[in-house]
Amino acid sequence: MATPTTPTTADELRRAGLRVTAARVALLEVVRAGDHLGVEAIAERVRDRVGHISLQAVYDALNALTAAGLVRKIEPAGSPARYEGRVGDNHHHVACRSCGAVADVDCATGAAPCLTASEDHGYVIDEAEVIYWGLCPACSTSRSPESTS
Repeated sequence: MATPTTPTTADELRRAGLRVTAARVALLEVVRAGDHLGVEAIAERVRDRVGHISLQAVYDALNALTAAGLVRKIEPAGSPARYEGRVGDNHHHVACRSCGAVADVDCATGAAPCLTASEDHGYVIDEAEVIYWGLCPACSTSRSPESTS
């Protein structure tokens, strides 16, 4: 009996109808290994793997991967766009107002959309995006009363 194999990154790109290139493979792997990375950080890590790649090529690839559903773009207000490899589930984010750190938060209800709009204006709503704001543990500790005296 044949053992099922895990699809490679290249297989996933092909299934999504995208051309397989070393840069796209590296980019998808970097996003999946990262923690809500911005474009500059992604570009730097991809360059470490494949050599030169322009920032525009990174933006183009991220747009294609996002459109194909292989990565998710989040845009916390006042922060640059971030990308993550966790897709296809109903999770949200918590963001630090001070340092900009972002972390995943599982949805309390599980099913999308997890919130009901008070007025849908005729839209068929299938998703709700929530960003909780506050201070991360490091920033809240650094702002303690003892550190301000």
